[in-house]
Formats: sequence, C-alpha cells, structure tokens
Amino acid sequence: MQTIYAAMSYLKLDSWIIQVFVIVFLTLLLNFFLKKILVKVHTQLRKTKTYWDDAFIDAILLPLTLLIWVLGLIFAAEIIRAETDAPIFLVVPVIRTIGVIFCLAWFLVRFVQRVEENIIYHKTQADVSFDRTTIDAIGKLLRISVIITAVLVALQSLGYSVSGVLAFGGVGGLIIGLAAKDLLSNFFGGLMVYLDRPFSVGDWIRSPDQEIEGTVEKIGWRLTVIRTFDKRPLYVPNSVFTMIAVENPARMTNRRIFETVGIRYADAGKMADIVAAVKKMLEEHDEIDTNQTLIVNFNKFAASSLDFFIYALTKTTNWIKFHEVKQDILLKTINIIEEHSAECAFPTSTIHIPDGISMTEK
Repeated sequence: MQTIYAAMSYLKLDSWIIQVFVIVFLTLLLNFFLKKILVKVHTQLRKTKTYWDDAFIDAILLPLTLLIWVLGLIFAAEIIRAETDAPIFLVVPVIRTIGVIFCLAWFLVRFVQRVEENIIYHKTQADVSFDRTTIDAIGKLLRISVIITAVLVALQSLGYSVSGVLAFGGVGGLIIGLAAKDLLSNFFGGLMVYLDRPFSVGDWIRSPDQEIEGTVEKIGWRLTVIRTFDKRPLYVPNSVFTMIAVENPARMTNRRIFETVGIRYADAGKMADIVAAVKKMLEEHDEIDTNQTLIVNFNKFAASSLDFFIYALTKTTNWIKFHEVKQDILLKTINIIEEHSAECAFPTSTIHIPDGISMTEK
C-alpha cells in the first residue's frame, strides 16, 4: 500500500514531465498526419492549370511544419518555466514571436517563388510568348518586400523603434553606399535592365564596345549570365550595361543579304539583262520580304570585274535558315549569269605587247 502511495506521489510531483512528453508526442503526431494530408492534396492540385493552388500547398508545407514544432516546443517550455521558474525560459515569448514571423515570411517567399515557377512552366509548355525578365523582376521585388517587412515587424515586436531604425538606416545607408559603391552600381544597373528591358532571358545580344556576345541565361541583381557561342558562361556585372552599347539581334525583324557580284569586262553588254533577271528572281522568291528595301544595281568598275550588288531582306530571322536562303539566292544568281552566257570574274592581269617587238634567234 505504501509502495502504491509513493508511486502516486511521485507521479503527482512530476506530472509536468508527463505533460511535456504528451505535448511533444502530440506535436509529432500532428506534424506527421498534416504532412501526409498536404502531400496528397499537393499531388492532386498539380494536375490543375491554376498557378497558385499547388504553389500554396507546396509553399506552406515546410513553414507550417516548423511552426507546429515551434508552437509545440514553446508550449512545453512554458510548462517547464512555470514549474522550475528558470531564468533561461524568460526568452520563450521572444522566441515564439520571432518564430511565427519567420515562418510567415518563409511561407510568403516560397509562395511567390512557386507561383513564379508555375507561370514560367505553364507558359513554356503552352508555347506562349511571355516576358520572362518581367516575371523574374516582379518575383524578386515581392520577395525583397516580404523580407524587409518581416525584419521591421520583428524589430518592432522586440521593442525597437522602427522610425529610429529607419533614421539610422539613412545614415548607415550613406556609409554603406560609399563602402559598397561597386555593389550598389551593379544593383542599380540590374534595376535599369529590368526597367528599360534592352534584352530578356533567351535573347542573343552582343556589344560593339566590348567582346560580349551570346545568349542571356540569367539576369540577376548583380550579374548577368551570358552563354557564349562556344558554350562558356560569361558573367557580366550589371553596371557594365550602363556604359556600353548593346545590340539585340534577337529582336530584329529581318536579316539582310548584302553581296557584291562581279562579271567579266567582256560581258559588259549583258550586265543590264543580268541585273534585271536577278532582281526579278528576288521579287519572286518566297523567303524575301518585298515590302522592305530591295536593290540590284550595277555600281562599280573594279580592277578585274564589273560589279553589281544585291541588297535584300529575308523574312526569317533564324540564323541557320537565313544562311540557307542566302545560299539559294547566290546559287540562283550564278545560274542567271551562266544562262546569259556570261562568267563571274576573278582577278586577272593582261599584258599588252607592242607590235614592234619581235623575237629572234641567235
């Protein structure tokens, strides 16, 4: 009887340990079942074409798991503090506040990122044209806004004056700005790229001022990644784009064919017919944009040839197809010259020997 009484007294004395154990166990159980449910819901929502539903579930999964553990452990710590009155547990309310703010901010950042990824994925799969650079810029601005707001709310919750922090930030910002001039220059250079949009991700760009040419892979706040044609990554600080000229061949409307063709001086009488035939061929060619400038004219007495030039614009802007069209036009031009019994000229020299010169044998 005494043994049973002693056991009951012990259990009564340390009942807070049992409470802590039960809270931790229930937290683990709730987290387990909630994760199972959210994973199944996410699997079903991924089949829809809506941008935000599966993004919401995917974004909330990890932050909600952390939040459950934070609240559960904080609840258990409150019980321990009430029982032991240890000074270390005085920070429990602060940890709870910071934990909730962090989980909420983490969820919002993940949600914005998942929605951005869904928009890009669905539009790419549907083969719909869209401005990826704008979507990327909006996503980054929203994430930065969430992070800054979360930091300010956390500081306010900890008892710091937000107005004082902002005032200090003005003075500190000046100091940091002087110390990190290049970093800020790249940041604002990236901002100008986002606002002016001289190029987008996937565009082929080049600069006549520097050896920069390739396809844009990523536009960051500090660097732009360009994949050169030999497949090497080129990392360009964004501040560079505020000081150089950038060509964007990816946005051209046509590609230009500008070639000079020479025939022999002996075929001078056939030049007019050849020029007219070549021009007619271009006007009837399916890949030539006849609404643009089209010129075929004799324009030069060269050292070894009579030259005429071809100036035309193709409908395609594709680099490979353009060269196929150009090849077809040049081959047809050669055929036209041969059909008029003329020949393309090549560098030659003619030696004139006076009639008075004769060769004698000794």
